Amino acid sequence: MKTIITTLISLSLSTGIYAQTLKVPAASSGTSITQKVGIHDVQLKYNRPNMNGRKIFGGLVPYGSVWRLGANGIPAITLEDAVTIEGHKIEAGTYGLFAIPEKDKWTIIISKKANQWGSYSYSKEDDLLRFDVKPSTLPYAVETYTMAFDNVTPTAAVLSISWDHTQVKLHLTVDQKAEIMASIDSAMATEKKPYMQAAQYYYDNNIDSKKALEWINEMDKQQPNVFYIKYWKAKVQLKAGDKAGAIASSKESLELAKKDNIQEYVNLNNELLKQAGK
Repeated sequence: MKTIITTLISLSLSTGIYAQTLKVPAASSGTSITQKVGIHDVQLKYNRPNMNGRKIFGGLVPYGSVWRLGANGIPAITLEDAVTIEGHKIEAGTYGLFAIPEKDKWTIIISKKANQWGSYSYSKEDDLLRFDVKPSTLPYAVETYTMAFDNVTPTAAVLSISWDHTQVKLHLTVDQKAEIMASIDSAMATEKKPYMQAAQYYYDNNIDSKKALEWINEMDKQQPNVFYIKYWKAKVQLKAGDKAGAIASSKESLELAKKDNIQEYVNLNNELLKQAGK
């Protein structure tokens, strides 16, 4: 008996040592991605299983059952600020992601519980919200389960979920205008006024062209021979209805860009001059 116990202890110690030192690839690799949507981050952590020749939806992932949207631990999505997903506003925080796949629809589940292994202990009581989306069929197979942010704009992004020949898209939007406007007002009260960035934001969001023009003119006075400032001045002038001014500024920018051999801005100015009818 003493010999058996000694052997078991030895095996246990040996196994523990191997567990601490052994390094092998995970069957489902883990990843983390951070995407800035507007001025705040959206972070996603999840695990990526492979098809490995298996039938995925309706097979490995049964229809009509809660699925953890990946492998191992459930995906965790962290919102630095409030985000609207498919029309549903979600406050800042960290949430878990589940789904109930069907052939013609998926029920997406945003869970208040972000740390959980698999969906084995899933409880509907932990749901923050549920909503349905329609899956689409891809003309190619995605071998490794993939979640990615696509079509990112200053106010929106699409979170795509792709595996095998199936893809689901979740549309995210943000409303940060009040925060950004307050930030601009605050910055404009300082000695180092961000004329360029403020003018660009006003231009991109169709806010007060007159004010945007005042700011870009101030920037142009400070740095009168900079090709990209002249280009943006032309853009703002054109939007404000000053076609002649836009043409003059664009031509100045074009010459400066040619002098510095900046082909990108040569092309941009040529395009802007076409838009201005010159």
